[in-house]
Amino acid sequence: MNLNLKVLETDILIIGGGTAGCFAAITIAENSDARVIIAEKANIKRSGCLAAGVNALNAYIVKGQTPEDYLNYVINDSEGLVREDLVYSLAQRLNKVTHKMESLGLVIQKDENGEYVARGNRNIKINGENIKPLLAQAVEDKPKVTILNRVNIIDYILKNGKAVGAYGFSIDENIFYVIKSKAVICTTGGAAGLYKPNNPGFSRHKMWYCPFNTGAGYAMGIRAGAEMTTLEMRFIALRCKDTIAPTGTIAQGVGAAQINSRGEEYDRKYGMPKTHIRVYSTVAENQNGNGPCFLKTTGISEKQEDELFKAYLNMAPAQTLKWMENGRGPARENAEIEGTEPYIVGGHTASGYWVDTARATTIEGLYAAGDVAGGSPQKYVTGCLAEGEIAARSALEYIIDGKCTDIDEEELNLKLQEVNRFLDAGPSLYSTENIEEAMQKVMDEYAGGISSGYAVNSHKLELAARYINELLINSGELRAGDTHELMHIYELVDRLYVCQSLIKHLQARKETRWHSFQENTDYPRKDDEHWLKYVNSRVEGGEVKIVLRDLVKKDEVYEHKN
Repeated sequence: MNLNLKVLETDILIIGGGTAGCFAAITIAENSDARVIIAEKANIKRSGCLAAGVNALNAYIVKGQTPEDYLNYVINDSEGLVREDLVYSLAQRLNKVTHKMESLGLVIQKDENGEYVARGNRNIKINGENIKPLLAQAVEDKPKVTILNRVNIIDYILKNGKAVGAYGFSIDENIFYVIKSKAVICTTGGAAGLYKPNNPGFSRHKMWYCPFNTGAGYAMGIRAGAEMTTLEMRFIALRCKDTIAPTGTIAQGVGAAQINSRGEEYDRKYGMPKTHIRVYSTVAENQNGNGPCFLKTTGISEKQEDELFKAYLNMAPAQTLKWMENGRGPARENAEIEGTEPYIVGGHTASGYWVDTARATTIEGLYAAGDVAGGSPQKYVTGCLAEGEIAARSALEYIIDGKCTDIDEEELNLKLQEVNRFLDAGPSLYSTENIEEAMQKVMDEYAGGISSGYAVNSHKLELAARYINELLINSGELRAGDTHELMHIYELVDRLYVCQSLIKHLQARKETRWHSFQENTDYPRKDDEHWLKYVNSRVEGGEVKIVLRDLVKKDEVYEHKN
């Protein structure tokens, strides 16, 4: 089976129709007459991290707080290593994009005075089960935006070092897409599925992060030679055991403390309760023989218990079902907690593309926003919306005098041959599932997964690098019977490329800055003197090269120079 060529042309191509991608399209449509194509692997109505809805906006400047306060929170929580220019530019827009979502129909809970119901210093409660359909509808209403659902983008088209479009294929039809554009915005989200998960086998996609976000945007950038940043700052979520349901709903909703099996509150034993410390302290308590660990919910009121039942039915029904099946709700039994497998996700950590203040990557004509963009941790939903807006406005400025570039026909044919080769009939020694399981086992055992308490050392990382390289070579022998299987091959290959760069980053940072997130037993302490800097990378001559960058402050306008 061979794919048929289809060439499209647009002003701006947006890859990924999730939170940032949809908002970027809305911004472009409301501020210009530019033509936009959104290429989405699923369907924008229910794709990305918001597919199942959300019950709070975790980044909002509540009364009494300022954007500077938000910046200081992020700096403190991330051990000082953030792009202050990026975080501050987001913080200044958080409330604006929130009000925009409310105007699109998002229900934000209000008190008797008409004020948003706050949950802490930075969160507000919403009824967000339809947040993604609302974004999708707003995009669909824009006549200059074309939506390509169920189209898997596989690589950028580069000419003279510039991004001038992308290659992809339909998951439902035998079509190979060549999309020419004046600028490209990557909004593909982070990377899940790199590590062996808590729940193996059929349940392996019962995870914290969207399982369909496979690191495609990172991988395309890595292959294209884009500079990436802080991949070593992985994200590990603290979750309810087995169900992988959010713990924040309990911890913040009813003020439940973290306790060990002896009933002792333990997180402050390990330092201030920052995001990574909450995970690290739980791991340490289990390793020290004080587990299992829980959120202390016994004794909460009937009203509080009922609210938890309802909250989890809306966002993680498995947790409510577990309580009901056991016949013991949170008022009678503490909620056991555990860490998930690690993820690479720029909305919670600083991992992703190295961008300038305008969200331009180091490849001219290519912009990044949302979870795929690095440097700005704790951006969450509203931060991704804000970053989508910034990237959209920057792309519009870039294309003012631009025009679409003709695609090199020889390069196009080579890419089409590459794709068709996977579709050639014939047996394969391996399956995507075989290699995926092997990759996850390697990453778990040698690159700081659950089984190793998230810790790494130099010898283990050397082994991880060797085994991942071998698996990447083996992936070239895979074969697909249809385009859906072809998508799975490319998802696997993308994950392997991300693993390669991630391992290099873990090897490069010779300290432990974020316990559990980046736990190096060869260098167990934080070292501000030598390592208060960004660890970046780019592929040169087929090899991942490490680049160290100095801190960027709040009032700087950072531009790429070298």
